[in-house]
Amino acid sequence: MIDFRSDTVTRPTAEMRDAMASADVGDDVYGDDPTVNSLQAYAAERLGFESALFTATGTQANLLAIMGHCGRGDEYLCGQSAHNYRYEGGGAAVLGSVQPQPIENEPDGSINLDKAKAAIKADDIHFAPTRLLSLENTIGGKVLSLDYQRQARSFCDEHGLLLHLDGARVFNAAVKSDCDVTGITRHYDSVSVCLSKGLGAPVGSLLLGTKTFIDRTTHLRKMLGGGMRQAGILAAAGRIALEQGPLRLFEDHENAEYLSAGLARIPQLEINPASTQTNIVYARCRSGKAVQLRDYLADQGILITAGDPLRLVTHLDVNRQDVDRLLEAIRRFYQLL
Repeated sequence: MIDFRSDTVTRPTAEMRDAMASADVGDDVYGDDPTVNSLQAYAAERLGFESALFTATGTQANLLAIMGHCGRGDEYLCGQSAHNYRYEGGGAAVLGSVQPQPIENEPDGSINLDKAKAAIKADDIHFAPTRLLSLENTIGGKVLSLDYQRQARSFCDEHGLLLHLDGARVFNAAVKSDCDVTGITRHYDSVSVCLSKGLGAPVGSLLLGTKTFIDRTTHLRKMLGGGMRQAGILAAAGRIALEQGPLRLFEDHENAEYLSAGLARIPQLEINPASTQTNIVYARCRSGKAVQLRDYLADQGILITAGDPLRLVTHLDVNRQDVDRLLEAIRRFYQLL
């Protein structure tokens, strides 16, 4: 099967499997798994932070960040489309007792800072104190500009807020922005990075920040059931993903651009190829037959997610020939209608 549903579906490479099989392990809850410790130290240095924490998922990393920055009854600002608001089960509110204050995202994925300023609560006993602004980069495949992120840092400094980045695909953002990843991460108090999306690891994310912050979130990780024991087996693959994965992300971007151009030549689909910035492509079925298209493609050995719009993602396990096969199958589907 060729799988365009997400970049979370990548399978570990042979090198990752070998590294996992031979990983030197200990008990990470005691802090003595050498492979986990090595990954965390390397990640902190690579992304420009004092410390890092290996987590099971990006959802866990984002929850730890919010709970680490905010107390019970506090509030964080985020985008209406933010993953940690819409797609993480309400964890900040349910488990952290932290109130989200969503703000509608702009077309480029940013949050209007004037609207964010208006959403900051006054120092009044009626209100939840606003502690944190959370951004996402990339968001829906879109890349926040470097200038906007500098402005967000200044905004938070001016208003006494902390700044977190859901950077699940931050390396995709860095490739598109033609900068080192530290050109992005340096603006934030904390950053989460997913190892199991475009970077290709089978499991895991990282949370990065100051040593004090990571010490606090390590305690919270244990509280949330995230203390993994011989986790070096997973961290070994994560280290390879972090070292090697960013080097080939441009291929995913090129394949997504190629896919967008091909979809634009199919009259039954509506797409603006210029909107494809990284590895995520959106297109609408003019006839509204997304479910029928999904089922037809599955019979042809191709997996997509039916939606309005369709969301197609390129990744490590998708090559140019796979994209051609998808385009040809879509054309055949519409010919059969």
